[in-house]
Amino acid sequence: QVQLVESGGGLVQAGGSLRLSCATSRSIFSGNAMGWYRQAPGKQREWVAGISSGGSTIYGDSVKGRFTIFRDNTKNTVYLQMDSLKPEDTGVYYCNTGFRVATMPWGQGTQVTVSS
Repeated sequence: QVQLVESGGGLVQAGGSLRLSCATSRSIFSGNAMGWYRQAPGKQREWVAGISSGGSTIYGDSVKGRFTIFRDNTKNTVYLQMDSLKPEDTGVYYCNTGFRVATMPWGQGTQVTVSS
């Protein structure tokens, strides 16, 4: 049973923007920190950004200043606004519970491809 549903990926040129969404159930979302992760081709999955239940945020060095994580507690959804995209941002993006460490089974992810 899929409990984390990511969407919003696509193909974009370098310098462009995308907004990813991750929807889940209230029982999973409410009161939990959430994080975004990504896996580039041939590489291990890496943490990208996290947001606490209260809205505090933290970012990986490679995305700081370009990506913004935010949440809508009324929709049980966490978002990742990605600006100034680079080819090295290409990968499958996943969300999960937890600030920097995933705690649930992974969803299907959403593919982001940035062309140069």
